Amino acid sequence: MAQSRIDWVDYAKGLCISLVVMMHATLSYGGLVNQEGWLHHVVEFARPFRMPDFFLLAGLFLGRSINSPLREYVDRKVIHFIYFYLLWLAIQMTLVEADVWMVDPAQFGRQVLIALTYEPYETLWFVHMLAVFYIVTRLVRKVPVAIVFLVAAGLQTIYHADLFDLGWTINRFCDRYVYFFIGYAAAPRIFEFAAFAQRHTWWTAVGIAAWAVLNGVMVHYRLHDEPFTSLAMGFLGAGAVVACGALLSRIKWAAPLRHVGANSIVVYLTFFFPVKVMHKILLYTGAIPDVGWASLAITIVAVVTPLMFHAVIKDTPLNFLYVRPARFRLIPTQTPQSANAANL
Repeated sequence: MAQSRIDWVDYAKGLCISLVVMMHATLSYGGLVNQEGWLHHVVEFARPFRMPDFFLLAGLFLGRSINSPLREYVDRKVIHFIYFYLLWLAIQMTLVEADVWMVDPAQFGRQVLIALTYEPYETLWFVHMLAVFYIVTRLVRKVPVAIVFLVAAGLQTIYHADLFDLGWTINRFCDRYVYFFIGYAAAPRIFEFAAFAQRHTWWTAVGIAAWAVLNGVMVHYRLHDEPFTSLAMGFLGAGAVVACGALLSRIKWAAPLRHVGANSIVVYLTFFFPVKVMHKILLYTGAIPDVGWASLAITIVAVVTPLMFHAVIKDTPLNFLYVRPARFRLIPTQTPQSANAANL
């Protein structure tokens, strides 16, 4: 990559993607066995900030390219995501919906059409939504920041007030865009905050502890589902994850989490497969009877396996799974663009 990576961002991304995988692993396995374990409480605790912080981090570096030539911008911020969405849509639907396309091709075709139009498929919604966010932010880049923020915050608040239901994609846009936009618009302040957290580790640790208590109490009373409080909890949680990333960047033994964050999109695109495999193994063998520990095992395997697979195939023809080939670019380049580069 042309720009050097920033340590704390990768640590924060590593934490975020781990929480996302944990959520899918825990809720899906709990649903299969019709039980809840202790990890369900961790998943619920992270619910107010898990995706808000992911989107905030995704917008952090947009200021570097927001005013780039239109052709370059569309290539790097729109077509890039379309490539990975279509590629992994084909992979996931072929594997996950195998019973559908073999038994009822017409139904499978309808599912594909839905995924290509108004409702992105399963976990791929994040990739799909990022392309939308990049388009919208380019269009509103000359509108005063305060106005865009107020509109975005208003949409998020109205959504949580259950005043409308305009379909899955529009609902998710209203709920999440404000975090992406602040990641872009307030990037200098966020970097200053992270630098402050790195310089004042004790006060940062105390602040994170206080936030954790407050977040836990508010989750207990389900305030993360209410207008106004959900927005506040999203921003507070995003700030806490930034602070955690800043602290973790100073701890040597946390380095594996940085590697996870640096390859967060690799994990995000691939984790569905080891989750499905682990479901079958644990259900068949009953090797881990406790639902909480079983969910944690699934989470760890689902995070580590994509990284191992990526390490094995990155210098082979299969590298197209995570690196967009030059032939799928509008602008010729000597270095194909990796999936993870889209975050920066």
